[in-house]
Amino acid sequence: MSNAAALSRTLGPLRRAVLRATRLAEDLPDLPETHIEVLRTVADTPGLGPPAIAEQLRLARPTVSNLMKTMQRAHLIELTRDVDDARRVHVTATATALELLRRYDAASEAILTAAMNELDPDERAAVAAAVPALAKLRSILSAPGD
Repeated sequence: MSNAAALSRTLGPLRRAVLRATRLAEDLPDLPETHIEVLRTVADTPGLGPPAIAEQLRLARPTVSNLMKTMQRAHLIELTRDVDDARRVHVTATATALELLRRYDAASEAILTAAMNELDPDERAAVAAAVPALAKLRSILSAPGD
């Protein structure tokens, strides 16, 4: 099996395992990953409009529109009309959503720290060394035009 195939087979299950363990540890709601991605985006840049969110996350505009409706009903985001152009909407994360993200991040870090402490020192060093390369891979795969 190639390194690329092994990485592909590992990343999805690893991400799901981290999410599952984090949700259980903090009794967090079972938010879809796309909701978490949207919340992170609007927490980092409050007031973005749905078209900018779609572009940044590389999602179709109708998908983002549906996400906005669902997330607004769940009290995770607030939508406000632009004062100069009522057709434009600005999205912000609610205080509840920001608290969920804070709890998720803290629990995720604690869970990963504990799990990594079960690795031997060479394995921990390998994981730490891989993080920048994985971040670069994410950037390459997220680049416009792919």
